[in-house]
Amino acid sequence: MKRVLFLFLAALFLALSTLALADEGMWLYNAFPKDKVKAKYGSEPTQAWLDHVRLSSVRFNNGGSGSFVSADGLTFTNHHVGALCVQQLSTNGHDYIKEGYYAKTQAEEAKCPDLELNQLVGIDDVTAKVKDAVKLEMSTADAGHAQRAAMAQIEKDCSATSGLRCDVITFYSGEFYSLYKYKKYTDVRLVFAPEFDAAFFGGDPDNFTYPRYDLDITFFRVYENDKPAHIEHYLRWSRDGVKDNELIFVSGHPGSTGRLRTVAQLEFLKDLDYPARLETYKRRIALLLNFSAQSEENARIAKEDVFGYQNSFKAITGYLEGLNDDVMAAKKAEEAKLEAAFQADPKNKNAANPWEEIAGTVKLQRDIYQPLSYLERTRGFNSELAYYARWIVRAAEEKTKPNDVRLREYRDSALPSLEQELFSSAPIYKSLETLTLADSLAQLRDALGADNRDVQKALNGKSPEDAAKDLIASTKLEDIAVRKQLYEGGPSAVQASTDPLIVLMRAIDPDARAIRQQYDDKVDAVERRDGAAIAKARFATSGFNQPPDATFTLRLSYGAVKGYEENGKKIPYFTTMGGAFEHAAEHDNKSPYQLPASWMNAKSKLKLSTPLNYVSTADIIGGNSGSPTVNTKGEVVGIIFDGNIESLAWNFAYNDKQARAVHVDSRGIQEALRTIYNAPALADELAGTKAATKRTAEKASTKKAAAGN
Repeated sequence: MKRVLFLFLAALFLALSTLALADEGMWLYNAFPKDKVKAKYGSEPTQAWLDHVRLSSVRFNNGGSGSFVSADGLTFTNHHVGALCVQQLSTNGHDYIKEGYYAKTQAEEAKCPDLELNQLVGIDDVTAKVKDAVKLEMSTADAGHAQRAAMAQIEKDCSATSGLRCDVITFYSGEFYSLYKYKKYTDVRLVFAPEFDAAFFGGDPDNFTYPRYDLDITFFRVYENDKPAHIEHYLRWSRDGVKDNELIFVSGHPGSTGRLRTVAQLEFLKDLDYPARLETYKRRIALLLNFSAQSEENARIAKEDVFGYQNSFKAITGYLEGLNDDVMAAKKAEEAKLEAAFQADPKNKNAANPWEEIAGTVKLQRDIYQPLSYLERTRGFNSELAYYARWIVRAAEEKTKPNDVRLREYRDSALPSLEQELFSSAPIYKSLETLTLADSLAQLRDALGADNRDVQKALNGKSPEDAAKDLIASTKLEDIAVRKQLYEGGPSAVQASTDPLIVLMRAIDPDARAIRQQYDDKVDAVERRDGAAIAKARFATSGFNQPPDATFTLRLSYGAVKGYEENGKKIPYFTTMGGAFEHAAEHDNKSPYQLPASWMNAKSKLKLSTPLNYVSTADIIGGNSGSPTVNTKGEVVGIIFDGNIESLAWNFAYNDKQARAVHVDSRGIQEALRTIYNAPALADELAGTKAATKRTAEKASTKKAAAGN
């Protein structure tokens, strides 16, 4: 098994040495192109350096990235990654999203209700174990079941023996499988968050643009046994920041990319999925903005949802524009060339054409898109309480089955994370729940038709508004004790429940499961089989010259700090804190260009020339938010918080002519903490001053004790 992985990595390294020196790639840590980096930048990361940066990186389970930045468990990410916790900790009298938050002592650090952080501590190649589960006589659907069963068993065995979170990750559509082992941190406490107006200065108009002037940061601390966790591997803070054309690295968890997808799969996104998602986001943004305009409290409880949908709308718009005619033409030409090579290979004489097979599954995926999206993937039930009901109903049945035949999200190794979210103490706002559920029920009716039996079960003869009102008013699932009683009571408790949301989810579950099975057996299993065949053909013709598409697992990118030209104008690589005040003044200091009072009050004391944001050619995508940016010494020189609009096309093809990743500069963070927020203890902890002082005191105490003896 180790020999299989060794040969794969050796071939990858060999192929990389022949590549053009572009900065493309979200690279696996166990297949990082060190020679390629050295050839272009004259610097080669050592294995010790790679291990240290990997172990200093963390994944936020709500969709972002971060890093450890002190030995006492201090953790660093973006404000928009940590904002859900900040909002959950807020109350009617204390809006920490608006006001910001700073715990001056560890006693004031507030625990997040359901945040989980994952540190990648080990990677094993399990390709043979997963592939060996498939027998020649198996149908494609049976092969898919066998692979999922093997993955579940590997994960269960790993978790049982190690106590870690263990996930089998599929790479290259199923040509390779790796077991990722994570240490979990579930006691995560808020230390610092700036005001929303500083973190998201410029608001939606400036989102995915550059120049930017944002302090998009938040600090947490991880605890173990009610004490700050002792962290061996953490990133030191750079005192010098970055300079023009400097080599930097980005360690994070890119969510997904489609660079290796077939043309048929890309056309599905372009023609159906992206337009449908944009329409959903558009109506939900309008709905929530109207709700927010009705009161200050409404605006507070809906703010994070508004930001999320606006951000997603702009991102998907960029992805859709990335599938322009030129890109699609290039993809078609590349695919035709690879397909011709596949058919010319004598070994494939009797093999089915994998591109045609996947095109067939895409046709089915189009046919089942509406029920899959609205029933199984709950687009028609946009409510936290409805999600709780789905999880409880599903878990009651799935937990009675052997682990290896369950739906993937209910396997033994996944249950602890699900339970943490299910039993979260985060507040539930029924006014918002009623609004969002009513709108999604209307979408459900419009998408599937008023005569659809599941629509009729959901509405029960009422309008979407009245149905949602009754469901949310009558449910008791906002009570954690009720959720626990139903979850732990199993099938008998769930079947006996009269809670309207449980009743609803029980009623639609048979059809939702049926459409899920269609997808698993006739789409996912085929894409896994034929995607692996295409990957093998690609390796045969061009070598291992591309990393696998992103999978929300840890990757390492690299690039240069570098400006660009736009419409004949040179865009400098960095902006300054003084530039933030100028940008605000250009917009009459009106929202969303209104800096908070803390900034205005500190302006005379600030070093306005301090760099605040900068850009680089590092390869990123959604999920990289919060990724630490490090220099060749492994020091923090910034944090990813965005990309410009051109970078969104990186979902499908990398080009660094204008596309850039956008970072917050480490120097701007220090200046803000010390001068604006009067947080010297936090700034010292980042700089290592606190730790050094503590060590000096401990040595002095030891010497004193020795002298006394």
